Amino acid sequence: MTLDAAERFARLRLARTDRVGPVAFRQLLDRFGSAVLSLEALPDVVRRGGGQGFTLPSPAEVEAELERGERLGARLIVFGDEGYPSMLAAVDPPPPLLWTLGDPTLMARPCLAIVGARIASAGGQRIARGLAQQLGEAGHVVVSGMARGIDGAAHAGALPTGTVAVLGGGVDDVYPPDNADLYRQIVLQGCVVSESPVGARAQAKDFPRRNRIISGLSRGVVVVEAELRSGSLITARLAAEQGRDVFAVPGSPLDPRAKGPNELLRQGAILCEGLTDIEREFERPRAIREPGPDDPFAGAPDEIAVELVERVAALLSPTPTPRDELARAANAPIGAVAAALLELSLTGRATLLPGGLASL
Repeated sequence: MTLDAAERFARLRLARTDRVGPVAFRQLLDRFGSAVLSLEALPDVVRRGGGQGFTLPSPAEVEAELERGERLGARLIVFGDEGYPSMLAAVDPPPPLLWTLGDPTLMARPCLAIVGARIASAGGQRIARGLAQQLGEAGHVVVSGMARGIDGAAHAGALPTGTVAVLGGGVDDVYPPDNADLYRQIVLQGCVVSESPVGARAQAKDFPRRNRIISGLSRGVVVVEAELRSGSLITARLAAEQGRDVFAVPGSPLDPRAKGPNELLRQGAILCEGLTDIEREFERPRAIREPGPDDPFAGAPDEIAVELVERVAALLSPTPTPRDELARAANAPIGAVAAALLELSLTGRATLLPGGLASL
């Protein structure tokens, strides 16, 4: 499918709409067929879900974001574009859009992520830099988050062969500031990627989204050093949920930075002492799982009764619940329940989660 200018503009506007995250974005496209039609339908959808005072970003606000990107020389890739990375498109759900600076075609090549501690040991940084160099020479693109420590070392090792830096803020948000030289080199020799608007400064809530893109772009994630409560382990968990391989570099039990990788190994991660361990895993034959029909709105009527919306709302709890379980409890078709959940999410009464889960 080739998107026309009006649909691309509408997808950016829809993605910037309050309460429309990746799950709701994809479900709106599935239900209405396009972002243009989704935007037309949203006021009625929100009204049925019990919302009031709903506003969309104005066309002028969307134009301003596009103009900021154009001035910077950045490229916008929306879900459905021909250049949207195929690995990321397979994630459930994929990010609605990506801003890029540099060479976005790197994301179409085989990618592998290397992540780890910000306050990394000299040995850990040497391992990350050397492994990234070897992966690059073997034809892989190294993906990381441009943080201090392991991330920066991985990018530096892969610069000559291609590296992708995924940021929490906009593609012009150089963070940390002491990585400014590395950032400029990546723009020239690699690619900088972000889901955030151009000009946005990174906030704590942006980093889980960034980590999800890092793992989503990659065939696997290598954790070099990480404490037990760290963003690197979140990235590893996301990778496992996305069906990616998780590799861990073992370390000394005397170093708290080794506790994360060592715990991953106990949980079944693949031991990684070098390039050979990674290539051996990728060479193993794998079962191919054919995707089944995936239309959450199959059987949903065009108009969802307010009574059903309220019935589904009453069944929700803070604990994430599968969509099919809610359908059984509501004694309603799963398509109708999916539509009701979408309306509840757009009014802030429900949270849609990957994997067909929903919660209060």
